[in-house]
Amino acid sequence: MSRSVHVVSMADALARETVIVPVLVRDGAVTLDAAVPRTIGAVELAPRLDETWCRRHGLTSDAGSSVVLRGFQQVTVALVSVGAGDPEGYRAAAAAGVRLADEDAAGFLLPVDGLADSRVVAQAVAEGAILASFDYKNDAARPFDLAALASPLPTVATHDAVVDGARRGSLVADAVNWARRLINTPAGDLPPRELASRVIERLSRHPRVAIEAWTESRIRAEGLGGLLGVGRGSAEPTRLVLATYDPEPGATLPHVALVGKGVTFDSGGLSLKPAASMIGQKTDMSGAAIVLAALSALSEIGARVRITAIAPMTENLTGDKAIKPGDVLSIRNGLTVEVLNTDAEGRLILADALSLAAEAKPDVIIDIATLTGAQRVALGDEVAAVYASDDDVAAGVLAAGARTGEQLWRMPLTDSYAPQLESDVADMKNIGKVGVAGSVVAALFLRRFTDGRPWVHFDIAGPGRSEAARGYVNQGGTAFGLRTIVDYVTGFARD
Repeated sequence: MSRSVHVVSMADALARETVIVPVLVRDGAVTLDAAVPRTIGAVELAPRLDETWCRRHGLTSDAGSSVVLRGFQQVTVALVSVGAGDPEGYRAAAAAGVRLADEDAAGFLLPVDGLADSRVVAQAVAEGAILASFDYKNDAARPFDLAALASPLPTVATHDAVVDGARRGSLVADAVNWARRLINTPAGDLPPRELASRVIERLSRHPRVAIEAWTESRIRAEGLGGLLGVGRGSAEPTRLVLATYDPEPGATLPHVALVGKGVTFDSGGLSLKPAASMIGQKTDMSGAAIVLAALSALSEIGARVRITAIAPMTENLTGDKAIKPGDVLSIRNGLTVEVLNTDAEGRLILADALSLAAEAKPDVIIDIATLTGAQRVALGDEVAAVYASDDDVAAGVLAAGARTGEQLWRMPLTDSYAPQLESDVADMKNIGKVGVAGSVVAALFLRRFTDGRPWVHFDIAGPGRSEAARGYVNQGGTAFGLRTIVDYVTGFARD
């Protein structure tokens, strides 16, 4: 079931089956905002809920902590903690409220007096509600009404800010859920050509977006040897999707290139993965879904920035034409790569895509991929590794991650590890020392195809998938990093 967010009057929000009231728990107690009605349905709310009451009902300062109150009427009131009261706390509160409402229509009462930025908080609420409602098996829509409350009433400017924030949050969260749906689709139903078809279907509706899908003949003509090499083991034809967004043709605008790994299923090739490690490999095309969904969201937001999104799409299988350990592939920029591990395939297709991106001469290149198991070993399932060639770009991306609640950690591009990539028969190998700094070496490999341009690489092998739902994160492919990219690019365009 999905949610659609609408800004409504307080009376309309109170008419919903579940009414969500965000609260700030301080010193174990809650003082309700003066704008919150003291009676909702048949539920009487005291102006202050003391520490004893909160402890008895399990309401704590943890964001998303909640207590459900019911009266004689068919209205449920959910008091939900917003944690520290920052946007991430409101995101978590909205997610918790949606899960409590289940199939009920929900209304969220948002007191705006004292908020530092009503637009940002409203965006967070919309994101939390829509992200938490993602259900791969049930896409039926249910309403989530957001009402701004103030004493006596919100100003017109505040109301407009809430409307704008809710709209932006809805667009971003809808793009994330679309990417999640692609990522969680079984690989047998989403080979490269089908993935390309679904992307074209969505993006072709955006008037300022141009999109094309390259077939294998075009890919061969363009010299994308890494992409063709990885795809040789599959009967499914390889594709490359290239989409551009230009809101003001002819204007001088900043230009960002987005590159995403699109391996629709990864068996490891002839360097075959163990059976257990293949489970979930349908999500190895997360990067492609993320960058194309990000372009979709940014175009709908109307960001004043040119975007080039490149998504190489293939399967990594073991057919009779599959590349063999020791084979050498020629990449778009002329470098040759000795393939010693066919399960290190993502960097091979990204090498071609990054080369194409660099040729477009963007101001910054961003790539994202479920790339290395080493990232998961280092940072686990909730923190992504970030590598950047430019400190300003790195700072901007990390700040965007902090705003969106997506945890990032900048990793070093240790140049002294680069000799691990030296090859006797080609310009470079596709792996370094086994078990040694695998994520760092993979990033060093990718950097060689960026032509020295400002570049940032997200390795999301861990947070790109989740074993269980938590907060607004779904089980399965998560599209982690998409909201950070949208936030960063929006700020990059503005600044």
